[in-house]
Amino acid sequence: MAVFDTVLIANRGEIACRVIRTLRRLGIRSVAVYSDADADARHVHLADVAVRLGPAPAAQSYLDTDAVLRAARATGAEAIHPGYGFLAENAGFARACEDAGIVFIGPTADAIAVMGDKITAKHAVERRAVPTVPGVARAGMRDDELIAAADGVGYPLLIKPSAGGGGKGMHVVERAADLGAAVAAARREAAASFGDDTLFLERYLPRPRHIEVQVLADAHGSVVHLGERECSLQRRHQKVIEEAPSPLLDEATRARIGEAACETARSVGYRGAGTVEFIVSADAPDAFFFMEMNTRLQVEHPVTEQITGLDLVEQQLRIAAGEPLGLTQDAVTLTGHAFEARVYAEDPASGFLPTGGRVTRVRHPGGEGVRVDTAIEDGLDVSVDYDPMLAKIIAWGPDRDSARKRLVAALGDTAVFGFPTNVEFLRTLLEVPDVVAGTMDTGLIAREAAALAPAAVDERTFLEAALLLDGAHPGARGPWQRGDGWRLGPAAPRRFRLRVAGEERVVELGGSPRHPVVRDGQRPARVRGGADGRASIDIGGDVRSVVADVDADGVWLAHEGTTRRVEIARARHAADVAVDADPRVLSPMPGSVVLVSVADGDRVAIGDAVMVVEAMKMEHVVRSTVAGRVALHARVGDVVSRGQTLAVVGADGDDPSNLR
Repeated sequence: MAVFDTVLIANRGEIACRVIRTLRRLGIRSVAVYSDADADARHVHLADVAVRLGPAPAAQSYLDTDAVLRAARATGAEAIHPGYGFLAENAGFARACEDAGIVFIGPTADAIAVMGDKITAKHAVERRAVPTVPGVARAGMRDDELIAAADGVGYPLLIKPSAGGGGKGMHVVERAADLGAAVAAARREAAASFGDDTLFLERYLPRPRHIEVQVLADAHGSVVHLGERECSLQRRHQKVIEEAPSPLLDEATRARIGEAACETARSVGYRGAGTVEFIVSADAPDAFFFMEMNTRLQVEHPVTEQITGLDLVEQQLRIAAGEPLGLTQDAVTLTGHAFEARVYAEDPASGFLPTGGRVTRVRHPGGEGVRVDTAIEDGLDVSVDYDPMLAKIIAWGPDRDSARKRLVAALGDTAVFGFPTNVEFLRTLLEVPDVVAGTMDTGLIAREAAALAPAAVDERTFLEAALLLDGAHPGARGPWQRGDGWRLGPAAPRRFRLRVAGEERVVELGGSPRHPVVRDGQRPARVRGGADGRASIDIGGDVRSVVADVDADGVWLAHEGTTRRVEIARARHAADVAVDADPRVLSPMPGSVVLVSVADGDRVAIGDAVMVVEAMKMEHVVRSTVAGRVALHARVGDVVSRGQTLAVVGADGDDPSNLR
């Protein structure tokens, strides 16, 4: 029997699709909401009903409380599931739902308010004897007060916003000289991300590991935990790969940290699904400290579902409907091991800058123990207006190593064509010895940066691209219209000038497109097509299976998690050739200008910051590569495209007005 008749999902992307899946299984009518940017998104098609909220900017659509409530009333929704992000941890929205007579599928507004402020949360759990990290946490501290308190906390220290989560606005500071700039950046990022720039300081623990505990609590006073998740593989405080259970904890520590999580939930009369996050030093795994509580479903909840057999969305629905937990702590069992990898629209080769664009083709993995939570499909436009996460690849196994190997294989069978993603990075990360051994900490990715760099382009990639291009345009209207070098007598050789990641090569093929020959050694080749863009390419007896997509300008190629864009190189003007020193200051990504560091006519040196561009909730400082006087071409609030000129730097004697 359905706990509700109609539920609205106040979110988008993969989490909206994930919630719809459970609603459909339970026979509950689903309502999707969308912005103009998501009018053709997958969650819109999956839902029973879809309602437009407004324009693409989240503030005018997904964050518009009135618009969401209007959609709920218009569709007869009895309850709203907030997903994660957007309004999921917004106490005002929870109160607005209550005032409107609509069930908010989550905790009370008061619980959200207490736990949404890390300072009040810290004080609340301390009263329940839950250990917390040493630091300074007082509301309303000014920059100078934070700086004055830092010596008492000690270095290295961590600057943290009191509101929000996801690592945004967090900065590790190693020495006092860097503190002022870091506080200013954290303050700015916190205000932009959460609308609240309150900061506090904590001691940064050596070799920290990030471990969180999933809890469920009903409205009748019952609280249970579902074990812990290891979330130590992070980049810039953002989780990348998660697993459950943690390889660090023994059974005694697991029981203690689980009970501390339950006490945290009890401290605010919690209701629903929540996650209590702890930090643990790798050198002292039996000592853990409370960091924060996320009063919502977590991105990484699938790994808990995989080892417990529970549907956490269903549990949220039943608790919100007033049902008691049908589960006691003794009945919770953890079976096997699970990993999750987050696939992002970002380019590891360019410092993980956000990408996005049109998905020309996507291939999702499958097989035993593999689950994919995603909203991407062929033809989807991925906007920079929202978080860059595209999909979550989850793998379960009877033990940790089998689960890890399944995820490695699944990532090798994943392909997203249209723009760079981090799939290759994820696959490489899972093979790092410390990850294999389970001895990682939150600093591992930074330490292993060189080993995690994208692999060099091999000769085989150029050859495969040439063969695919050669066979893609055989010309079917007769010999005089063919573009494959057809002529009386032997076939003419075909030359392909190709470019991958800035490297150019010429590949020459002989024979015919039906029976090509790679002319460096006269190696015969054969290309056999398959389903879902798969192709088997045999070059001189060396066979490799790839996923490919050919268009007029080149080829997308994916093999074992590595995806390359191979372009047909065309003649370029000298001015188009990239050089290290460029008087133009170019935007490295599409986004918005959030800070201009200089004024028109100011003198800048090589490496000086000129502007800060933000996209997909990440800031990037754009610096000058030459010295001279600057002429600005953009200002705060401007929406800019990748490669757009933000400023021009001229010689000291130049008139800045001539540089526009």
